[in-house]
Amino acid sequence: MAEIGPNTRLRLSPYYDATVQEGVVAFSPYNRMLMPVSYGDPMAEYDRLMHGVAMWDVAVQRQVQISGSDAARLTQVLSLRDLSKCAVNQGKYVPICDHRGVLINDPVVLKLADDLYWMSIADNNMLMWARAIAAERGFDVDICEPDVSPMAVQGPKAEDVVASIFGDWVRDIRFFWFAEAEINGIPMKIARSGFSKQGGFELYLMDGSRGVDLWNIIREAGQRFGIGPGNPNPVERIESGLLSYGGDTDDETNPFEVRLGQYVNLDLADDVVGIKALRRIHADGPKRHQLGVRLDDWSTQAGHATWCDVLVDGQKVGSMTNGGWSPRLHAVIGFVLVSRTVKIGDRVEVVRNGEPLPGTICDLPFV
Repeated sequence: MAEIGPNTRLRLSPYYDATVQEGVVAFSPYNRMLMPVSYGDPMAEYDRLMHGVAMWDVAVQRQVQISGSDAARLTQVLSLRDLSKCAVNQGKYVPICDHRGVLINDPVVLKLADDLYWMSIADNNMLMWARAIAAERGFDVDICEPDVSPMAVQGPKAEDVVASIFGDWVRDIRFFWFAEAEINGIPMKIARSGFSKQGGFELYLMDGSRGVDLWNIIREAGQRFGIGPGNPNPVERIESGLLSYGGDTDDETNPFEVRLGQYVNLDLADDVVGIKALRRIHADGPKRHQLGVRLDDWSTQAGHATWCDVLVDGQKVGSMTNGGWSPRLHAVIGFVLVSRTVKIGDRVEVVRNGEPLPGTICDLPFV
């Protein structure tokens, strides 16, 4: 088996040793770190998320910290969603675009204070982007990557696990809001959020030296609830219609093409990066849209597929950006990014390994 050699380009998570102890069998690079993506039993990991509780090392979800007198101004200039009413201890899901109106990230922006924000990012160099825009505009800010490493606790029993550790007050945290907490001297912020539709929390560890300690605390408290390790589950996120930036997007994708139009406020000030381009795109109408596809047949053992050609009458109309077997639907499903000429109910062919596989276009989410 091939291995990744030691190098300085890939950093280890504070939870790395704990995930190795749990039996992790595969990692994926993400934000110059290693993210656990399998513990060897995909169905068990899926079942824990759907019916019990799972714990995920998502330290790769790095924070870009913006502080200083112009922190609010810069955060808004970077964000296509109106943040003027965002309260302290509240998070907002936000599309970020370049000057072309092309999506380059979709973080959760967390407001810690009037002059302090975190952008909890997907896989891309937002630290460099934020610093470049700040310098271009002459903003008085300090921008860094703080010592903050999220762990997710997800699933229908996640709330019970977290409440058993920190107290029932966590049950009152609203979706995308967060609060400060501490356990055994370990500082963190607890947010009701996570990359699943099954409910849960993200614990923003604020001392990387205590990663294994925090993991073990959650692991021990979750034993009576059947907790086990997992990762942002590729099957559940497809079923639930959750966008994966970089997985479902290319270098031409704008927010309107991937169902993020509701998070774009076109009446923002002209200095917001990408807003002028998005007004033009909105007026002209996007050329593509994201829909679902359900294939007629595909072996349950075929594994996941990405960026397969989608054909109508033998002509390419777009791509299937992800796909895999859905236990809930007993079918192979996936997202397609296709021409707006393609409509719900249309019959298409998805080309995988040179073989055209028939399917039907459907709406998202699947469930």
